[in-house]
Amino acid sequence: MFFHHIFSTLAASAVTAGMVGAVGAYATPEADGDVAALVAQASRGHASLMRGDIADYRQALALAPDFLLMDPFGSTPTGVPADDAHWARIGRFFRDGRDARFELIRAWRTGDMAVLVANESADVAVGSLSAQHWLLRVTLVFRRDGGAWKLVHRHADPLVKGISLDQASRITRGA
Repeated sequence: MFFHHIFSTLAASAVTAGMVGAVGAYATPEADGDVAALVAQASRGHASLMRGDIADYRQALALAPDFLLMDPFGSTPTGVPADDAHWARIGRFFRDGRDARFELIRAWRTGDMAVLVANESADVAVGSLSAQHWLLRVTLVFRRDGGAWKLVHRHADPLVKGISLDQASRITRGA
């Protein structure tokens, strides 16, 4: 329902603006300075997070007060980290990241809302795991608030290479 509302809003605004795409107003970093800036911020934020550099991550990406995270490990969506200690735990979760890449697949922009769909990759140690190559599909939703773009939603999953119907079924059943 959340994304249906976002994409319906984008599509309606795109029709009004005369820029109709399959979903909404397509935007490219080459043609839209705000989208270019958001891609740069997302790329910087991703690289910073993979190094465990929370201070730089927080400078690169401002979170809206109503931010919602659907992380790649599933479970209940979460909001803005509660305090500096929570942020520090996030920073310790990612270590020694290198070769971080943010590859934009598509962007939509209308008025004060922008959506980036991308693949993020890095060689990084995560949690208790040794360093390995991570590749995630991500969707980032930004809203302009008082002139500044803030991240309101992030969804990430490790399904870039796809899984079988049987694998999806096992995950859904909790097996």
